[in-house]
Amino acid sequence: VVERFRDELGDWRVAVHSPFGAQVHAPWALALSARLRERYGVDVQAMHTDDGIVIRLPETDETPPPELAVFDPGEVEPLVTDEVGGSALFASRFRECAARALLLPRRNPGKRTPLWQQRQRSAQLLSVASQYGSFPIVLETMRECLQDVFDVPGLVQLMRDVAERTVRIVDVETAQPSPYARSLLFGYIGAFMYEGDQPLAERRAAALALDSTLLAELLGTAELRELLDPDAVAEVEAELARRTDDRRIRDVEDVADALRLLGDLTTEELIERGATPAMAAALEESSRALRVRIGGEQRWIAVEDAARVRDALGTPTPVGVPQVFLEPVADPLADLLSRYARTHGPFHAIDVATRFGLGLAIVEHGLHRLASTGKVVQGEFRPGGAGLEWCDAEVLRAMRRRSLAKLRREVEPVSPQALARFLPAWQGVGVHAGRGLDGLARAVEQLQGAAVPASMLETVVLPSRVSDYQPSMLDELTSTGDVLWAGQGSLPGNDGWVALYLADTAPLLMPAVDADAASTPLHERVLDALDGGGALFFRALSDRLGSLDDRALIGAMWDLVWSGQITNDTLAPLRNVFGATRTRSAPRARPGRRGRPVMPVRSGPPTAAGRWSRLPARDGDPTRRAHAVTEALLDRHGIVTRGAVMAEHVPGGYAGVYPVLKAFEDSGRARRGYFVEGLGGAQFAMPGAVDRMRALAQSGRAEARREASPWQPPVPGGWRERRRDSGDAAAALVLAATDPANPCGAALPWPDHDGAHRPGRKAGALVVLVDGDLALYVERGGKSLLSWADDTTSLQPAVDALALAVRDGMLGKLAVERADGEAVLTSPLGSALEQAGFRPTPRGLRLRA
Repeated sequence: VVERFRDELGDWRVAVHSPFGAQVHAPWALALSARLRERYGVDVQAMHTDDGIVIRLPETDETPPPELAVFDPGEVEPLVTDEVGGSALFASRFRECAARALLLPRRNPGKRTPLWQQRQRSAQLLSVASQYGSFPIVLETMRECLQDVFDVPGLVQLMRDVAERTVRIVDVETAQPSPYARSLLFGYIGAFMYEGDQPLAERRAAALALDSTLLAELLGTAELRELLDPDAVAEVEAELARRTDDRRIRDVEDVADALRLLGDLTTEELIERGATPAMAAALEESSRALRVRIGGEQRWIAVEDAARVRDALGTPTPVGVPQVFLEPVADPLADLLSRYARTHGPFHAIDVATRFGLGLAIVEHGLHRLASTGKVVQGEFRPGGAGLEWCDAEVLRAMRRRSLAKLRREVEPVSPQALARFLPAWQGVGVHAGRGLDGLARAVEQLQGAAVPASMLETVVLPSRVSDYQPSMLDELTSTGDVLWAGQGSLPGNDGWVALYLADTAPLLMPAVDADAASTPLHERVLDALDGGGALFFRALSDRLGSLDDRALIGAMWDLVWSGQITNDTLAPLRNVFGATRTRSAPRARPGRRGRPVMPVRSGPPTAAGRWSRLPARDGDPTRRAHAVTEALLDRHGIVTRGAVMAEHVPGGYAGVYPVLKAFEDSGRARRGYFVEGLGGAQFAMPGAVDRMRALAQSGRAEARREASPWQPPVPGGWRERRRDSGDAAAALVLAATDPANPCGAALPWPDHDGAHRPGRKAGALVVLVDGDLALYVERGGKSLLSWADDTTSLQPAVDALALAVRDGMLGKLAVERADGEAVLTSPLGSALEQAGFRPTPRGLRLRA
């Protein structure tokens, strides 16, 4: 839980409540301090305990985002390693290690040495030892901090679990700190009240220049040389050097850009990139390029680099250069080294020294200065290389991303059954369901924009995602304005398609209005009466429109609802229209909740209860809309395929979101690959989704069965007890056929069946999945069933789950007449239904709630 609030001075405080202990919280706090220092440019005060982390942010109007505490799993360990050297923990541990190594001897062993003097001597020793990266006591201190004191692997696993959504980040903003936060703040005040009494070395250790090779050996970590792909390194280097076909030089302006971005180039190097000597000569004639001598050979430079090359390399500038280009720059050598690193892959210091004609010591000193700012890093990077190398930090990240992409392409795709297991787990269905208003808000966030039948929304779709769902919970979110509901077309039987939205993103995600569906004068009058952003009860709206028949007005209002133009502050009228109160009882609001009764009647007929208002205007920017829709698809499905997009009837289809998915891939927000076999290569996944799906695929059907309690014949009166105490709910899921968590008919095709009719994603139909396999399909009304399970092991849990859904009131009465195209009483499915509690009738088998 990430809680944020303002302190007495008006500054933001962020409290991260976590049960993982100080060993995980300590490195987490270091990483958070580094991120915030980079973001705000000042040191941020952070304090950790066994119960969480407290951070005080500098004065800013910006609200701290909840993603502040989330890191990429790959960046945690190097970030903590860089930060721990400047922590008080490192200084105190160094003193202990140095004392054990007898580097802090006592002049008089029989006399006690004051602790503050030991700290001062330790600080003096550390100031000298930190200059030598291979000093064994410094390396041992770092190893002890990272492995004995910190649980860095545990923090990495926690970030991986957050990415895979097995751990959820809950964000809350409070006016006053919660009791848990107050407990953390008490320790925070005590930590900083007496901070000035500590010696300087204990508060912040000297900057370290560690030997990364020895440290990697001590920590047992693999070098990037073993992880980077040679082809990926070559591709990145070719792109940086403008040697690829799409980046080659074509005209004089491209030559000017190349000299400005790449630095000094010889004529041969320009020709390699597609230029001609005449192009460079044209730039020289226009005084935009200069011909100078660097490293013993003639090269071309941009006129903007004249002063930089003169001051860093001692190269004389030609006559006639304008004075504005001869003004001294602040750090010319650092500029040249930084540009060289940005335009090359991993390199040795001797390569740069040879290129610029400089001494090796000068180059190494300049690279170390850049490393202290985080612009370049040192290590063993190039596959098949030797010795320590230097590389720009961003270039290294690009090579790592490219290498990981190549590795993922080589991984064998999982079976479609693994996707069918993954999708409900990703969407929090079944045993993964949330609880309370927070769980409902998360479910709405993931479902926003997905159209489901109104009759199934509160009976099947939301209860499968929120274990303690009550209709009053959704009314509470809609009445406070946090959530909106909108119609997306009517259906036979007083039903219709409805979608939920968070109020902030609704203008971007709601589809265009179907104006032709409601364009009569009465419809226009209703819309005009609701203009201005207000909300009216039915009777107030009727009075404003004049004398009208209530039935005609209600009909016009529901035409506008299904065309996506007006909405209500509760779902009470929607429930009354399709009669949900007959199929699922509407419990009274719990004591202490702000929920109102579900069916207010004084404001008008039950089908027009509540306050009516116009839905917000749609955002007209197609780019923003496509971006929001794509984000919603990735959030909902985790792994987006063509079939999943087409099943949701996204405007423009898959071609409309494909460019945005490609942009997400380029920015690292999504990955493209062949993750699920048989679904094509254009699959895009969120970070963490693929790993979680592969984990489910590796667990296999047998392991899923072992984790769940074995199926047993039904016990009279023991249905709810079996549902809570056994693991059958994890194996069998009852879903609406149109539920986004159902992959059949969307990402995956319907399996073949020899029955009289074929299944489909139809309103009112149900599916039962057992361990990712489609076991049952229930037609709307429940009179006909289709089954795919050939053995009792899969069929009986599916039938039990269906019976349990009926008993819990999700489906009302279920009367089955036909199964797999024949009479249910004589079909093999009939015996399984009777064993699950269905009772025979003259027309078939029946079960009541």
